[in-house]
Order: sequence, then C-alpha cells, then structure tokens
Amino acid sequence: MLAGGGAGGTLGAQRVVISGRVLHGPNRKPLSGAWAVLHRVHMRGASGPVDSTRTGPQGEYRLRIARADTSAMYVVSSWYRGIAYFSEPVPVRGTATATLKPILVYDTTSTGPPIRTQRRLVTIALPKKDGTRSVLELVVLANPGTATRVAPDTTHPTWAGAVPREAIQFEVGEGDVSAEAVGLRGDTVAVFGPIPPDDAKQLSYSYVLPATTRRVIIPIDQTLDELDLLLEDTTANVAAPDLEFVGVQPIEQRRFAGYRTGALRPGAAVSVTFPAAGFHIQTMLPYVIALVALALVAGLVVALRKQTPDARRQTSDLRCQTSDVNL
Repeated sequence: MLAGGGAGGTLGAQRVVISGRVLHGPNRKPLSGAWAVLHRVHMRGASGPVDSTRTGPQGEYRLRIARADTSAMYVVSSWYRGIAYFSEPVPVRGTATATLKPILVYDTTSTGPPIRTQRRLVTIALPKKDGTRSVLELVVLANPGTATRVAPDTTHPTWAGAVPREAIQFEVGEGDVSAEAVGLRGDTVAVFGPIPPDDAKQLSYSYVLPATTRRVIIPIDQTLDELDLLLEDTTANVAAPDLEFVGVQPIEQRRFAGYRTGALRPGAAVSVTFPAAGFHIQTMLPYVIALVALALVAGLVVALRKQTPDARRQTSDLRCQTSDVNL
C-alpha cells in the first residue's frame, strides 16, 4: 500500500521518461498486455499513480513524469495473479530518461520448499532507566521455489520464526513485508504476506526485554545461514556455536560489540548473559540519611553529658521554670 503526506518541492523539476519490461520470472518470457503503473510516493506530499500503460509484445513499457519531484520516490508496479510486483526506485535527479531492471512476476503457490532464513541480525540496546532493554531484529528471507509463496489461510503463515519467550511490546518495523501482514502469536512471528522467489525480502521487528532478564535465549527454531549479534552492553557474555567476535563498532554515535556465527541448525544453543546491575549512589541514599540522623542524636547525647555543674544546674532551673509556667 502506498502512503503519503503534504506537497514536496519540485525545484529543478523536469520531464523524465521511464522504460522497462515485465517478464515472467521462471522462464524470463515477456509478459504482454500487463498493466505497468508508475507511482509517486511522498512522506509529506500527495502520493498515487502518475502514469500507466499496457506492456507491448516484448513486455516493454514507457511511462512519463511530466514534472519530476526530487523530494519524492517513484516506482513502477505490475499486477500478476493478484500480487503486486515493484521495480527498484526510479532515479529522477539530474536525468531525462531512466531504464529500469525488468519486473519479474510469478505464479502463486501455498506449497513448496520451506522459506529459508538467510540471515538474522539481533541488536540489543543498553538498559533504560527502568531496566528494560530494546531489541531490534532484522531477518532476511529467501524463497527457493519458482513461484510466489502465499498463505493458504489465516492459520498457516508463509513464514514463521520464534522470538525470546520474555519478549513484550512487539512491533513490526520498516521492511519489504507489510506490517499488516505480520503478527505475533505467542512467542512466534507469523508472516502472511507473499514472498516471491529470486530477491531476498527483509523483515524487521522490535520488542522489549523486561528489567528482570539477566539471561536471554535467542531461539533457533529453523536452519539459519548466519546469525549476527550487536550488543550495546559490550560486557555482556555471548554463547553460541562457532562464535566469532568481530570487534566493537560505532553506530550512530553509540558503540556495539559485534558477534557472528556460521550456519546454525534448529535447536542450537545461543544465549546472551547481561552483567549484574551496576552500583548507583542513589540506592544508598536512605542508609546515608539514617546514619546522619544517628550521628546527630549521638552528638547531642555526648554534648549533654559534658555539660558543667553550673550548666546542668541552669538546665534544671530552666526545666523547673517551664514546669511552673505549664502549671
């Protein structure tokens, strides 16, 4: 689905002619008579179709942008068997023509070889003030078949993968899979969107680890080509088969310890153990106040005991006068 917002600038706007082809993926045969639609996508401006045409005998199309908006993104789509397939972004800055890679379309199926998890990147941030830790995962999925995988129904996803059982506040992030097609069922992420062959698809999601989590198990429930870990707490301990430390990496003015594994089989033991919570002077404040109070009382007692006979007599007389007044 294409989303948009307010108008963008068209400084240096120019006419751009876009050409490309639509091919049937498995055999790369031209697809004639298919619709090719040019879309304008803008975060703050109007989004929607700009131009459209039917493909020719060789699957070719030519589309036009009358006044290119360099603050927007343009893509070409073509529908086949109820699935929309998109081109790479159209370059419009400083060009009058653009030739795109072919758009590959496929038949659909709900069966076939399992969707492969090529890579899984797990990033764990430092604890917040309340002790919770934010986790961001990026998963790269690949369809090894020759047809676009679709879910047969709402109970059987196209792909599913486990997250730590402690995970809370699950959210789907930006990626190649629509957030509306992803959900969390128990401790399993379920994807119901289509996954075509050839191009790997990126899925991202985030969740939170509770403050009580000292050790988290990264569940490996399927064959994984590569696992990468980025830990902002560089003193955390990582355990995994064939683990490689790749150094401390600066990312957006923060520092993360990087780890990598090779291929993992289902059931592989991967865990991250966090260090004990550090000492904070604030936790000692009640004890400090109590000790100061005791010291003041003790000092007062000592001072009274050291009074001279005259001072004690004066204190006694003062108490008597006070008693007479109260009477």
